[in-house]
Amino acid sequence: MRILFSFVGGRGHFDPMAPVARALAARGHTVAVAGGGSHVPALAKAGFTTFATSAPREVEAARQPMPPVDPARDDWEIRELFARRATQERVPVLLDLARDWRPDLIVRDEVDFSAAIAAEVLGLPCATVLVLAAGTLLRKELIAEPLAEARAAHGLPDDPRLEMLTRGQVLSPLPPSFRDPSSPLPPGTFSFRQGDPVAPRQPAGKPHVYFTLGTNFNLESGDLIERALAGLGQLDADVTATVGTQIDPAEFGPQPAHVRVERFVPQAELLPRTDLMVSHAGSGSVIGALSHGLPSLLFPMGADQPGNARRCAALNVGRALDPETSTPDEICQAAAKMLADAAYREAAQRVQAEINALPAAEETVPVLEALVTTFARGSVPPAP
Repeated sequence: MRILFSFVGGRGHFDPMAPVARALAARGHTVAVAGGGSHVPALAKAGFTTFATSAPREVEAARQPMPPVDPARDDWEIRELFARRATQERVPVLLDLARDWRPDLIVRDEVDFSAAIAAEVLGLPCATVLVLAAGTLLRKELIAEPLAEARAAHGLPDDPRLEMLTRGQVLSPLPPSFRDPSSPLPPGTFSFRQGDPVAPRQPAGKPHVYFTLGTNFNLESGDLIERALAGLGQLDADVTATVGTQIDPAEFGPQPAHVRVERFVPQAELLPRTDLMVSHAGSGSVIGALSHGLPSLLFPMGADQPGNARRCAALNVGRALDPETSTPDEICQAAAKMLADAAYREAAQRVQAEINALPAAEETVPVLEALVTTFARGSVPPAP
């Protein structure tokens, strides 16, 4: 088969899909990835065949004040930037790409509405990979109107129940227990783990703390990095902080010998020896920590982060602090408490056991092969 993966937004929207793409390629299928021009060069270097759906964006490299935490702004971004603007811009690009490359299947990240519409226009099966861990950010009332406009623009019938969001097959690289009960998984969702099972870590010797704000929020974090370094530096623990490729670690001045500040260090290198994750509560960071049985101290600033932080608190695998007002002393005290309280680690290891028990990413391959086969036989209604 020929499978086109499509994602919108940053790498956090493709990384959960990558294990599926690699598993399909290893089974002998032909795989290509379509995404923003700022992101596909790195994927090409990683060995994927790529197509840019937009020109690379000029990114402001200067650090910015932290915007106030504003759920209304997050709702606006989902509705206007993802559901309306990105869909209007990307559907024609994906239609041209698919007509030329001729995939048998399109696999999209759950916020890439354009790929779902393109697949329906072309009469192709479509699978969806969930990328929002708690599932609360993507609400149908936010996106119904712009998606109805996009469907009408491409001659598709009304879809008042937004069945397009789950048509075909839904894959979830997330532990089911982490999903917020107010946003249950779609029926028929196939859950899988992104990597190999990881044995629970037992604390030994001096603890290690890992601090990151992911890839998209470093420049918009105000002085949060400085406050976090000052607070975590007070701990009797080794600290590794990653601040992003656009920030020079030297900006933060001399640090204590037990504090290491880097632009980037692969999580796979750090997490096996980490005892506490300190992050922005992004889905990738939170689930990465839980896959290693690690609790998280969280600074949710926007997007999917507040919902993820609430789920971490509900499961007792994390604790959130105010990213705008937390002082170094408050950060130090919260981190010290979490390192000392075994209940956080034990709760995180329960979720880790759930992740370890999920099928491997390789098990998604027959699921997707069956989707294409049943679609070809007419078991799945084709698009008009």
